[in-house]
Amino acid sequence: MKIPFAFPPTEQDSERPNWSGDAFVVGGQRTAVLEYSENFEGWSDGLTSLHEVAVGHNHPIDVASRKDALVQIQRFVSLPDAVIVEIGCSSGIFLGELVKNFPAATVLGADVVKEPLYRLAEKLPGVPLIRFDLLKCPLPDKIADVIVMLNVLEHIEDDVAALKKVFNLLKPGSYLVMEVPAGPRLYDSYDAELCHFRRYSAKELQQKLEKVGFTVIRRSHLGFIMYPAFCAVKLINKWRLPRKNTSLVGDQASRTSASLWVRLAMKLESSYLIHISLPFGIRALAVAQRPK
Repeated sequence: MKIPFAFPPTEQDSERPNWSGDAFVVGGQRTAVLEYSENFEGWSDGLTSLHEVAVGHNHPIDVASRKDALVQIQRFVSLPDAVIVEIGCSSGIFLGELVKNFPAATVLGADVVKEPLYRLAEKLPGVPLIRFDLLKCPLPDKIADVIVMLNVLEHIEDDVAALKKVFNLLKPGSYLVMEVPAGPRLYDSYDAELCHFRRYSAKELQQKLEKVGFTVIRRSHLGFIMYPAFCAVKLINKWRLPRKNTSLVGDQASRTSASLWVRLAMKLESSYLIHISLPFGIRALAVAQRPK
């Protein structure tokens, strides 16, 4: 894979890094992950591990989330050699789907975590992986045809500044496909454990996207059918005291992952409602375009 732009030097070396096809070469040394900066304020390696243990890769909501994002990318991106960047790629499940579905594209993964990226490099050796804090984004402007951010923005305190960085990374006319947790009033101890700074209304998300210059061309939700039950659980979480030495995320995520009802609800939604703009749900969805 030839990357159609140059990476800037890192703080550790003044030479420009080069991608060899299976690793970065920096100052004559090979590295699986190109590291620029870190910021564990909104996420950590430990939370990645907790999520993987509790949920794995087949939680019905996450499966539906990846399917929806893939449909949107296929809908809006027609260039076979597009540059697709997933910010917040974590353990790389969706990154692998991007490589499979867009074989001629330049696919890059980025995250603020460290150990999960190095493990991912062993699984996807042909995919460039970059570690950086989005608020200190080192990549050049106007390099991407599509950027994917699934459940990332809520982990960044200055979310408007982060969206501005994403806007700058996109070529004019290109697209941001994103997802965030919905329902500002449903913020609870589950969100706090996951280092969420907030949950969003669809209106708030659109306003912040438009504030930095995006045009929002799609607004919807995920988890529409499950929303009443979800609200009930969140309201209970808000008022009960968390038990000591227990993980609410580990407990509730593992139970919903194994729930037949959740699987059926999400399968129904993904099969029949994916092209409808749903008015409410567990997660807010948006596709935004940088104007031409």
